[in-house]
Amino acid sequence: MPADATRPAEEAYDAGGGLRKVARVVLLDPEDRILLLHGHEPGDPADDWWFTPGGGLEGAETREEAALRELAEETGITDVALGPVLWRRRCSFPFAGRRWDQDEWYYLARTTQTATAATGLTELERRSVAGARWWTCQELTRAHETVYPTRLAELLRTLLVEGPPATPVTLDTEIV
Repeated sequence: MPADATRPAEEAYDAGGGLRKVARVVLLDPEDRILLLHGHEPGDPADDWWFTPGGGLEGAETREEAALRELAEETGITDVALGPVLWRRRCSFPFAGRRWDQDEWYYLARTTQTATAATGLTELERRSVAGARWWTCQELTRAHETVYPTRLAELLRTLLVEGPPATPVTLDTEIV
């Protein structure tokens, strides 16, 4: 599962905890569909999953800056209104021959731009990202595919009904 295992910049790691700092985007269109990327293990396209755009911080950038940069690189979408942090999650997973330990912050964002073009992918991303798709909450609830975070359908439904939480919700740690 690469919640984003594509940009291992050393700057993205927390010196104290060894966790890679990651910013993710819960991108909604005017119809409240969420954009997910379709990823897979580089050497095994059958080992696949869906995940939100985002990735590790680079240099001195903030999480907000990383969220917008990653979104642009992975989807070509730049016309967004970045909102609050919805959720925080720690996760650990194997990907591309190593283990990734991450501290992920999920930002709400809205856009009217629904066409995607992944023009800024790294070499590893080109080998492991198969595309993007807009999902309705109902489609996500019925999906049999693997989706990260694992409770995304439930989280999205709550977001659409109740709006963003007053403070970020800490999700359960996921270890794969």
